[in-house]
Order: sequence, then C-alpha cells, then structure tokens
Amino acid sequence: MKVYFVTGEPSGDLLASSLMKSLKNRSSDVQFFGVGGETMKDQGLDSLFNMSELSVMGFFEVLPRLPLIMKRIKQTVADIERVAPDIIITVDSWGFVGELLGRLRKKNIQIPKIHYVAPQVWAWKKGRAKKVAKLTDCLLTLLPYEPQYFEKYGLKCHFVGHPVVENNMDDVDANKFRKRHNIPEDAEIYTVLPGSRISEVKRLVPVFKKALDLIAQKTGDFFIVVPTVETVVDEIKKAFDDTNCRIVAGRSERYAAFKASKAAIAASGTVSLELVACGTPHIIAYKFNTVTNFFADIIVKIKYVNLINILCDREIIPEFTLDECRADLIAAKIIELKDKSIARAMMNDAAEGFRKLSPSDMHPSERAAEIVCQMIAANANN
Repeated sequence: MKVYFVTGEPSGDLLASSLMKSLKNRSSDVQFFGVGGETMKDQGLDSLFNMSELSVMGFFEVLPRLPLIMKRIKQTVADIERVAPDIIITVDSWGFVGELLGRLRKKNIQIPKIHYVAPQVWAWKKGRAKKVAKLTDCLLTLLPYEPQYFEKYGLKCHFVGHPVVENNMDDVDANKFRKRHNIPEDAEIYTVLPGSRISEVKRLVPVFKKALDLIAQKTGDFFIVVPTVETVVDEIKKAFDDTNCRIVAGRSERYAAFKASKAAIAASGTVSLELVACGTPHIIAYKFNTVTNFFADIIVKIKYVNLINILCDREIIPEFTLDECRADLIAAKIIELKDKSIARAMMNDAAEGFRKLSPSDMHPSERAAEIVCQMIAANANN
C-alpha cells in the first residue's frame, strides 16, 4: 500500500504523522511518500523537499515565494506520477495543495484523493467549498459543523475529529522538565510560542518579548521557555539570543514545558488545543504585515479565530489579533491569569469545547485511517 502525503505546515505535519501511525497499525506493508516535516519523518517519510519552504501565510508574504512554490508544485506532480500511489492525502495548506490538485486534475491523474482539514470557508472565501469538491474525492474534517459547507456540492465528507484529543498527558512530568533545564521548583515559567513560520516569528517575537518585559516589571523575574520546530529553530535562536530562556524541541519536551508553565503566550493555531490538553492557561495573538492586516480586517468576517472559542461560541481563550496584537494588552491578561481562580475557570470552560473535538469512541486518527483503507479497497475493486 503506497500512500502519498502532502502538507506544508507543522500543524499538518502533526496531523499526518498521527494518521501515518494508525495506517501502520492497520497494515504491515504500507509505504509513505511525499512532502512533510519532522514528525512525519519519525513515522517513515523521506520528504521530497523541505516543508519549511511552503510555510508562509498572507497574500503579500506569499508573493516573493511564488516562483519557488510553483517549482515545488511541478516537482510534486512529477513525483506522484513516478510513485503511482494507491491514494493521495493532502493535509491542510490549501493554498499549496489546491494548486497541486488542480494540476493533477488537468493531467487527468486518476488516483483517489483525500483532503484532511477543511479550508475555513465559513470564515472567508466561501467559493472555495465548490473548488474543493471539484478537486478531491473525500474531505476529512476536524470540526463537527464543517461538512455542511461542502456536502451541498456533492463532496463526500467525514467529521473525524481532531487528533490532539489522542495525546496522553498523564506521562508528562513537569518536575523532571524543571530538573532537566535547571529551573527551580518554585520558579514561575512562561511558555512563548511565536509560530511555526519564519514570517510569523519575525512579526510576533518583538511583541511577545515586549509583553514579557512588561510582565517582569509588574511581577518580578521568571523563566521563559520557547518550544520550537525544525522550520524556525534558527530564527528562534537568533530572536531570543539576548534573553535568559530555554529553547526546547520535540513533542515530549513541548508538552512538559506546557505542564510546567504558569501560562503561555501563543500564536493562533493548533497549539492552543495542545495547551488546553495540558491544562495550561494561555492567550493567543496574531497579526500579519500592515497591508495584509488591513485587508484581513475587511475580508475575514468571523467572531473568533480560536477553535475553542468557535466551538463554544464565546471567548474563553483571550484573543489579541490584528490591531489588538499589542504587548500591553497581552501582558495585562497574562498577569490577570496569575489569579488561580481565573486561570482555573478558563481551563474548565475550555474543556467543554475540547470534548467536542472527538465524534465517537474511536480515535480521530484511527477513524481517518479506516476511511483511507476503505477508499483504497473500493478503488482496487473497481
């Protein structure tokens, strides 16, 4: 069984790696090909090229990368033709994989295609739902309300849930983390997560560092931990070389840092769900460059950007986005979270949304793997 994966984001890399693990549990002869990151590599993928080349968000941020992105699309199409896989699974990163799937359609490449993670058509660009239906055979969604936007165009959809609910945090030891990194037991730790794209890190680190300075002025000294990923590790080291912080890598170190932390400051994304799973109070913050910020404020018409807030239809995890992504606002909210009753109430409410991310007694990645195998079998019998 040959499975071809394509993703361009660390969040997609995590989702795909969980699916790969479940596929290996189902079949001893599964082979993986395609484009992915470090956690997919741990599951046996030899990526066609470095996924970090695709990790960029925002119209004006993408423009300089377009020649390279188009080159990578052409390269990926050629590799798919060479491998002739049993199925193609694209994960998130619709900007890249949408163009890739369009090329495959023009070439009339008749291989079953699954897209994992629905484009956020409920937030903006509703017309993408029709395009997704044309370019792929099946959509796996993370959220329960998403299938309705695509099924009306005849696309087969399955709400499989979010694999973050599979993470077992019982074995994560905060005290051992402190000992490994020479952090006293009574010292406060704040985790900082400025994103998984270089452009995000460059924009958000100055704001986050200023917020940390303001917090220190009000509360005294503390330790900073910055979990990072392969795509931005060099940029993170450069950005924090003037601070007394611990830079860590790998999923286990990441979760241990969350468990040990008083609170976290994070870029918007899947990391918020990971923080909820670890019971870590946090805020999310995000902004683009000035021009993209302006257009995003006009085009994107949603009440919330955080998944927990969307699922519960109220702000549980504080959001500081676009023009509100300011150090003073972030610092004030983090200081407020020092109150244990406020922090506890946030995490209790967040657990309500978290429970909605799993549709059944089957793990999301296991359900996704079941659907993948069913599609391969059905195609083989045709």
